[in-house]
Amino acid sequence: MTARPIAVVGASAAGLAAAEALRRGGWRGPLTLIGDEPHLPYDRPPLSKQLLHGAWEPDRLLLRTEEQLAPLGLDLRLGTRATGLDVATSTLTLDGGERLACAGVIIATGVTARTLPGADRIAGVHTLRTLDEALALRGRLGTPGRRLVIVGNGVLGCEAAAVARELGHEVTLVGIEETPMAAAVGTEVGELLAEEHRARGVRLLTGAVGGFETAPADPDGSDPQVTAVRLASGGTPASEGVASGGPPGSGGVAARGGGGSRLPADLVLLAIGSRPAVEWLADPALDTTDGLRCDAYCAAAPGIYAAGDVARWDHPVHGRPLRFEHRMNATEQGMAAARNLLAELATTAAATGAVEDTPAPERRPFAPVPYFWSDQYDLKLQAYGLTAGADRVEATVLDRAEQRVLALYGRDGHAVGVLAAGLPPRRIRALRAVIATPLPWEEARERIGAATAAG
Repeated sequence: MTARPIAVVGASAAGLAAAEALRRGGWRGPLTLIGDEPHLPYDRPPLSKQLLHGAWEPDRLLLRTEEQLAPLGLDLRLGTRATGLDVATSTLTLDGGERLACAGVIIATGVTARTLPGADRIAGVHTLRTLDEALALRGRLGTPGRRLVIVGNGVLGCEAAAVARELGHEVTLVGIEETPMAAAVGTEVGELLAEEHRARGVRLLTGAVGGFETAPADPDGSDPQVTAVRLASGGTPASEGVASGGPPGSGGVAARGGGGSRLPADLVLLAIGSRPAVEWLADPALDTTDGLRCDAYCAAAPGIYAAGDVARWDHPVHGRPLRFEHRMNATEQGMAAARNLLAELATTAAATGAVEDTPAPERRPFAPVPYFWSDQYDLKLQAYGLTAGADRVEATVLDRAEQRVLALYGRDGHAVGVLAAGLPPRRIRALRAVIATPLPWEEARERIGAATAAG
């Protein structure tokens, strides 16, 4: 009888890391890697930066070439979508109708970009999550002087605004949050980012999208071209007011009725957040509320694990379920999920007498120190721990001219995150050790001060 494969659903950073870790961990059976895009696994952070800018071409984003993937012996299913999973039998259903019975499954399907109703039928309105979407937007930004309206002032919107200004475009950044990136880094750091964007010529507005204006469609049946964005609530300068609406924490803008400011636009980028790609997981044994719910070992059910942006798991240090859309977490969690799945399979095999009586490896809780970065103009933000959802933030501008900033983030009396910009790499790395475990606020402040002053 042919051995059942382990299937990894999602051919990006987390999925590739899981596949490689399965082979390193000793899995010699069939290994299937399924990806809904036609491309080999590639890196996503450069999509809104180096690729959009034109500094990099797509081949530079590849995480592995075909030659580098060959030793893994993968059954590589690109351009294939998983449409269902039967948890009891670990059986996947693929979009062609094939059913694949598996020894184990690792789900790494990531997230999909949020959009607004009808936006997909308007030429010039873009989202930016995949390589093809980034290339389409880059093509439209090839000629300087376009009027670009970016809807959503979170991380993606701010990064794209910086690139577009450097390419010579007129940029308006609209968000429901008064301060750019406030949900991710807090108001104090967000205000510094706002100053930088204004200094570079970005127009910052606060408002909610009421709709789009378009030119009449051509007789050939092509989509109508966007000509303007209508704001439902005024479009006030970002220092004057906030309009409600949009996905929580996304920095996005809600589509609402009514009228307001009219923003002429040749192009529109919807950067209004994302949603976990779990719509295909309908089995009631799985909890898909805000991602795929997992335990501390990244297990959603026996033999079913998750990794990357889609996984919401019990973080052993912070004591609550968390979901990170961070690049480093994708790789680390992919490896952790693979190790724990192999440990579970070995334990099961030993218990059933399928292998010799040798000690099975133990599963280990996944307890990373979260890390993320954002590049905007000459500014590079780097953060460790939890910066979103803080109930206390203390930001210090160490040197405004040199753009040196340090911020500490707290929750329930403990410091849980730290962010820095403009510090030497050695000092930034030292912050990780301080924040690896939540510390009482005052103790953390002292240790952060010592870490940044040393050397």
